[in-house]
Amino acid sequence: MTSGEADITRLYAAVEEAAALLGVDCSRDAMWPALTAFQDVLTDGSVVFNMVTSGGHIGDLSFDFTMPTAAGDPYTRALTHGLVDDTDHPIRTLFADIQARFPIQSYGVDHRLNGGFNKAYVFFPLSDLQDPARLADQLPSIPSGLQEHLRTFAAHGLDNKVSAIAIDYARRTWNLYFNGLSPEHVTRDSALSLIREFGLPDPSEQLLSFIETSSALYPTFGWDSTKVERLSFSTRTTDPRALPALLEPKLGEFAANAPYTYDGDRVLVYAGALSRSEEYYKLATYHQLASAAHDRIRTAS
Repeated sequence: MTSGEADITRLYAAVEEAAALLGVDCSRDAMWPALTAFQDVLTDGSVVFNMVTSGGHIGDLSFDFTMPTAAGDPYTRALTHGLVDDTDHPIRTLFADIQARFPIQSYGVDHRLNGGFNKAYVFFPLSDLQDPARLADQLPSIPSGLQEHLRTFAAHGLDNKVSAIAIDYARRTWNLYFNGLSPEHVTRDSALSLIREFGLPDPSEQLLSFIETSSALYPTFGWDSTKVERLSFSTRTTDPRALPALLEPKLGEFAANAPYTYDGDRVLVYAGALSRSEEYYKLATYHQLASAAHDRIRTAS
């Protein structure tokens, strides 16, 4: 067995362990093609297990990881290895437009254990966060939903805070990640104002309390509508007893027991999401931490 094969064998064992904690099916046949397609980047990047729970119900578990820009467009690699089907939808051009026009620190992949290749991420340098207005002006393929909400972003002090863009090819959606929020961005009044301007319902008291502890937010847009489909707030911590874990015990169980490979406490990212029809919580647990140059605050997708 080569060192690369040994690495992904160990990683798959961790994926199996994480899935077993949640009672989620994990098939080697389903996961192995993705592990082998990206095996050269899985040793040095961050690896994250990402779960969603609502009312005690757990959906699929995601296996997420970062990769250097030298490794190339993750979607193109997934296509080359037969993990996805190509598409002529305009969403296919957004990644290349970002690559051509903006500085990029690293890429990322969200791969569902039972749903396959899900998202590709573009991470901007933390020293060079982007302005939504510049993204709207410089990216010919970005949908009009961004332009529609520029005044809202600016009014809430969210200019020059975009740390990443995620592209969900299967669902035809995309996210903007706003990082490094100050307490003033997430006060109750500020959060309610932003939520209402996006046309979303007022959150519960529990979600509002969590939002006040958050340090990042990310809206989800569809491709053909200017509406914000949902809005998520997230916070990074090492506390497995943070508020979402108290509201959803299965989050707390996973936060306390998910496998990880580094010294110290598990690094966790909790998120609360609000859509027009529901609110729910998410948890990302770092299994593997990248070097300081590539480690990012991963917001749960």
